[in-house]
Amino acid sequence: SEEAYAASLAAELDGLIEREGPDTVAAFIAEPVMGAGGVLIPPRTYFERIQAVLRKHDVLMIADEVICGFGRLGRMFGSEVYGIEPDLMTAAKGLTSAYFPLSAVFISEKVWSVLRDGSPELGTFAHGFTYSGHPVGCAAALANLDILIGEDLVGNAARVGAYLQAQLRERFAHHALVGEIRGIGLIAGIELVADRATRSPFDASLKVASRVAQRCLEGGLIVRSLPTGHTLAFSPPLCITRVQVDEVLDRFGQGLDAITDELIRQGEWKAA
Repeated sequence: SEEAYAASLAAELDGLIEREGPDTVAAFIAEPVMGAGGVLIPPRTYFERIQAVLRKHDVLMIADEVICGFGRLGRMFGSEVYGIEPDLMTAAKGLTSAYFPLSAVFISEKVWSVLRDGSPELGTFAHGFTYSGHPVGCAAALANLDILIGEDLVGNAARVGAYLQAQLRERFAHHALVGEIRGIGLIAGIELVADRATRSPFDASLKVASRVAQRCLEGGLIVRSLPTGHTLAFSPPLCITRVQVDEVLDRFGQGLDAITDELIRQGEWKAA
């Protein structure tokens, strides 16, 4: 079960920290939802169990919110969705909606107090870079946050995201090339397989996901073939509407069907 799987992962982490020695492990870093690794959704109790292990060994929790942060999952931060209480949190992408490169690290009172209390003895914590706090980037971030909040784009991501997830499954869950559909809010991944029964992937040399992505691009739709080689990722803007979701999925369906036909026509694959 999902619960048992989460428990086994937490036990595995606990054992690893014990073997390595808790004093040698500074932090545990994780995305609320792993993005480039395949849009992997954690078991519901995963982070609850993981954080219990980290607290036991006094290991810091770092949440990588570069992809999930600022509304992508239908909450301002992915950590809110999964009950993560990070000691440090990284953010980028959605901080400025990519109009200017900017990233940030947020720290908890627990971490801040160590830096504050240690400064008189050890000196100021030097954490500056040449382009830190760039005024243009900070101005873009402030304007972006005003829009996110003022236009309720996080709420839109939750509402339209639920529609996107439902429509992806309704339209493609039984497609001959689709092994699994994963996602939450306005992020989703479709894993392509050669055999739905066994979930076995296509031979990497066929580059099926990349071919689907290219065919979609030719049809006016951008989807990303992830580095895993078998998953196509959807990450639409937070302002997307239901009508636009329908258009996205129409065009994706055309691209997916075109490559399915091409694989059959060229003798690279046949339906079970």
